[in-house]
Amino acid sequence: MDTSILDGLNPFDILDTEAARLDAYFTLLNGADWDRPTRDEGWSRRDVVAHLAGSELYNHACLNDDLDNFNGIMRRERIDDVEAFTEWSVATRRGLPVDEVVAEWRQKNGETRRRMRALGPDAMLPTVVGPYPVGLQTFHFAVEYATHADDIDAPVRPEEQAGRAAWRARFGLFTLDEADVPVDVEDKPGGYRVSLDGASADLSPEEFAEATVRRLPPGHPLPEPLRRAMVVLV
Repeated sequence: MDTSILDGLNPFDILDTEAARLDAYFTLLNGADWDRPTRDEGWSRRDVVAHLAGSELYNHACLNDDLDNFNGIMRRERIDDVEAFTEWSVATRRGLPVDEVVAEWRQKNGETRRRMRALGPDAMLPTVVGPYPVGLQTFHFAVEYATHADDIDAPVRPEEQAGRAAWRARFGLFTLDEADVPVDVEDKPGGYRVSLDGASADLSPEEFAEATVRRLPPGHPLPEPLRRAMVVLV
């Protein structure tokens, strides 16, 4: 697994930054703000924080090497896959006060981030697909947090934007390679040229990152085969 494209990036610092962005924004929301629709179709801002809080059940199961108990919960609740787990996590929190859900996420995620950093990037974490490096898993968390921050319109300072797009694109490139996706990627001034089966397009780092998490807008000119193939981080 060639991780050289990620050299110089600290996944723990990146995750802390994205978690702080979400936390700061959550403190600004109240009342009807929480019920506004998001870029994640069908979800409100309330649903996004419920998803983040619910995900910590899995994260802590991995950290505690207790996936047997997690799988037992999945069986008891008749949850068959990741999508069903996500919907269950959201549905079970919809009736709770949103401040309570934010507090749950804040406490559990804070513990996750502390423990991941303490383990270090090269430690191996038990996951449902087998042992996986802690540093890479932390990047996955950071991408999810950045994506959902954008989904709910959490602000990004202008001076952050280029660096944020760059690390997201670099991890997207790594994940395309890790998943052995047959998309050719060529560095170009200001971004990347992506090609598949004779179709190609030039993307900025931000567009590249958005493509990997299925967040390009419907009217974006990226050819459909490339659009489908590049989704590796949802």
